[in-house]
Amino acid sequence: MEMQQRERETLVIIGSGPAAWTAAIYGARANLSPVVFEGEPVREMIPGGQLMTTTEVENFPGFPEGVTGPELVERIKEQALRFGTRTVAENIAAVDFAGGPEAPLRLLPSYSAAVEAAAVIVATGARANWLGIPGEERLAQSGGGVSACAVCDGALPFYRGKRLAVVGGGDSAMEEALYLTKFAGEVLVVHRRDAFRASKVMAERVLAHPKIRPVWHARPVEVVGDEVVRGLLVEHALSGERHTLEIDGLFVAIGHTPNTAFLGGQLGLDAKGYIQVQPWRTATTVPGVFAAGDVMDSYYRQAITAAGTGAMAALEAERWLAHHVPAAASPAALAPAR
Repeated sequence: MEMQQRERETLVIIGSGPAAWTAAIYGARANLSPVVFEGEPVREMIPGGQLMTTTEVENFPGFPEGVTGPELVERIKEQALRFGTRTVAENIAAVDFAGGPEAPLRLLPSYSAAVEAAAVIVATGARANWLGIPGEERLAQSGGGVSACAVCDGALPFYRGKRLAVVGGGDSAMEEALYLTKFAGEVLVVHRRDAFRASKVMAERVLAHPKIRPVWHARPVEVVGDEVVRGLLVEHALSGERHTLEIDGLFVAIGHTPNTAFLGGQLGLDAKGYIQVQPWRTATTVPGVFAAGDVMDSYYRQAITAAGTGAMAALEAERWLAHHVPAAASPAALAPAR
């Protein structure tokens, strides 16, 4: 793809969740003058990532009273801006990382001219896969009892002692269901087949748990409830008969999709489509390109781990620049940001 060149940047960060803004804090304090392409609202992807639809965050350190997802993102962003981070409210539509180790990394924003960068941090996150049924999006956005993360939300008072449902049949669904048993009165695992596709050990653990009941051959049709979840309308996969499961909360566990399509296959991805990084590092398969947050993490998927990898990526980018692009490094950039 031919790109009209704009100015060359030292460090470009793509994304706007806790990984991206933490990377920006570290990069700005190291005098790398980072610019963050924070994105723009498009279907299924909004700036700030999954935290923007999280009503209460109670497990992020430093907020003993809890904090809303949007407020947490905004406060980390404000900290990055305080140190001079620049922002562009555009997505990166495509990249060109094929120029070789000595060539600049090139990025094409949605509307403006192309940007060259000495180093890039990809922190575009992953989006939860949703069922796409009536009532789901409305009750997820309003905090009415629909979630895609049991570890994030399951401990909230809203769900304690309640009858909850998990939709899915893989290992993620099993983990969600087992986690919810710590707080829920009962957990229904709704699956469209008559056997889970999860690993045998996980499936057996779920089926043996006294608080968990499987609901087989069930296809979710609608989330029932005005302001909060009251039930889940399901259709029997074989007979077509419909009935409503009375529940107080719904957790959708049918996987996540990392936001990597714009990369055009120019970074190595794992079998699940997440960016490959070196073990315990953030370096990708392209020199000078680093990845942080949920776009490279299919296991933890927490705001705090995303922020941690954002810091790692910025430190790694800083040191890479000092060795490969000396002009980008100042005396401050040679010391770790703290």
